[in-house]
Amino acid sequence: MADFTLTRIDTGEAELRVSVGGSGPPVLLLHGHPRTHTTWRHVAPLLAADHTVVCPDLRGYGESSKPETTPDHAPYSKRAMARDLVVLMRELGHERFAVVGHDRGGYVATRLALDHPDLVTHLVALDVVPIGSALARCGAEFARSWWHWFFLAQPEVPERVICADPDAWYRTDRKPVDDDTLRAMHDPATVHAMVEDYRAGLGVDRAHDDADLAAGRRVRCPVLVLWAEGDLPTLYGDVLGVWRDWADDLRGHGMRSGHHLAEDVPGELAAELREFLRVAG
Repeated sequence: MADFTLTRIDTGEAELRVSVGGSGPPVLLLHGHPRTHTTWRHVAPLLAADHTVVCPDLRGYGESSKPETTPDHAPYSKRAMARDLVVLMRELGHERFAVVGHDRGGYVATRLALDHPDLVTHLVALDVVPIGSALARCGAEFARSWWHWFFLAQPEVPERVICADPDAWYRTDRKPVDDDTLRAMHDPATVHAMVEDYRAGLGVDRAHDDADLAAGRRVRCPVLVLWAEGDLPTLYGDVLGVWRDWADDLRGHGMRSGHHLAEDVPGELAAELREFLRVAG
């Protein structure tokens, strides 16, 4: 991302490290766990040809600040992270924008679209369904494949296990990561903040999703859902069927990729995003 500008912006609740480049309609790219904004290093330059591309480290991740937590873990809720991003985009001069989120960033992107519908023009969710929907459908296969959700939500122990040998935990010998992400994995403060994200996921985040479903709140903008072919369908079958509880203007399909689409198939993903972002929002 050599042609991007790296800066820091204070949102009032957190300070975010952010990389910005390109020109044109703004699009916000949100990474997942345990990545940083550099997960977009192959996709962002392709989008920057005709979009202003904004790639932050979410609060708690990478080199963004790590607010003190609370017993309910609300400082690491997706609602809190979404508030950061509203301020971030306004500080950069963008009142309305598209948002793309992968993994944990997909939950933040969805919450951003639900809480701030007048600001989000397009929502792209990569290899996720909303947290509330995932937990409501949690069965034996989910528990077997995604057991880390429940381990990382436990008190104290996850940080001790991960920090004892981050490379072993994240299997970096078999799943290499970029240097920026590697530094984040080895920082105990970042590990704690990332774990807080999961603790919020099983509590306050699910409560927010369940309240929205009960109230009939839906994503109002166009939605694109893309997923790794061997991932979500094994859990949910009809992935778009899950998302129909949340959005009407919906499209999507599987891709021949691993979980990290932006790193595995960046050219194909960028082409999908550029086509979708031409849809009126």
